[in-house]
Amino acid sequence: MVIEMEIREIIRRLSDGDHVLDVGCANGYSTVQFALQQGTTVRGLDYIPEMVERARERLASFQSLQNSVTFGQGDVTNLPEPSETYDKVVSIRVIINLGDWDRQIQGLRECARVLKPGGALFLSEATVQGWQRLNEFRKEWQLPNIPMPPFNSYLDEDKVVDVLSPMLKLVELVNFASSYYVATRVLKPLLINALGASIDPSDPDMHWNQFFSQLPPWGDYGTQKLFVFRKQSV
Repeated sequence: MVIEMEIREIIRRLSDGDHVLDVGCANGYSTVQFALQQGTTVRGLDYIPEMVERARERLASFQSLQNSVTFGQGDVTNLPEPSETYDKVVSIRVIINLGDWDRQIQGLRECARVLKPGGALFLSEATVQGWQRLNEFRKEWQLPNIPMPPFNSYLDEDKVVDVLSPMLKLVELVNFASSYYVATRVLKPLLINALGASIDPSDPDMHWNQFFSQLPPWGDYGTQKLFVFRKQSV
């Protein structure tokens, strides 16, 4: 469900003719959507060879995209792409998986490096601030904290802006998932507890989750946020 929300937010900011790099494209789902819903040329990269193969298998089903979408293997901390090549660079839940801040810095700088002057970087990543505020909301209603997954290292919003500031300017920080997280991580658990029901609060197939994923965002309670940066022209 969140991936659909992320794709929707990013597509709104793409334009026909954009040359886009989708870093950490996994099975290519987002990459194909960027090309289908906007007239873009997209290159998808993933660190895991098996994911690249799945992405290529997905692409084979879309004959209209054979000349506009490509996939390859690549490490976000050392991208196999020339500098200043892309109009837009996309990273969806990639930087949080790099393990430590030093590697996260490398990944952020590489994303900035391959952007053309005036180009835009879209980072959809989990942030410490959003996670903390969501848990504060839950605490008011005696719900336990949601732990940070052990394989993730959520980003500090201020540190991300600071490390990219020599190259990129923050244009937007979009709390696109705030209403969704309040509905599915606060309201829904409270209803489940009151009813004594056995329901997964995060189940994306439930109508509750689907309904709230379409509502406008309110507040700052979404773990997942979209950073929109613009590369400064020389």
